[in-house]
Amino acid sequence: MAADTPASTYVDVDDIPWQQTRWPGIEIKVLMQDETTGMMTSLTRMAPGTTLPDHMHVGIEQSYVLEGALVDHEGACTAGNFVWRKAGSRHEAHAPDGCLVLGMFQKPNKFFDEDA
Repeated sequence: MAADTPASTYVDVDDIPWQQTRWPGIEIKVLMQDETTGMMTSLTRMAPGTTLPDHMHVGIEQSYVLEGALVDHEGACTAGNFVWRKAGSRHEAHAPDGCLVLGMFQKPNKFFDEDA
């Protein structure tokens, strides 16, 4: 790393606009992304009653729920709690009352929905 290249990147999260995903009611703010490896950290906001369709985590996925709850067939991760999923795990994620989640992904998810 060059001496004049900063080792840290500070992100003003409020300045990043929410981006609508292809699924209604689910928005994302990308906080960090490495296009080469696919590694990404993001905030995901899911409106009440939304579902992130069937997908597989190609690498380890980590989620810290800031608000609401993120629910799947194995349980619910509620505000202030953390869940991580092994590479190769597959599920749908629901937000019955809405949620805000900080997510960290080693690789992009693989989706199985028909519209993908």
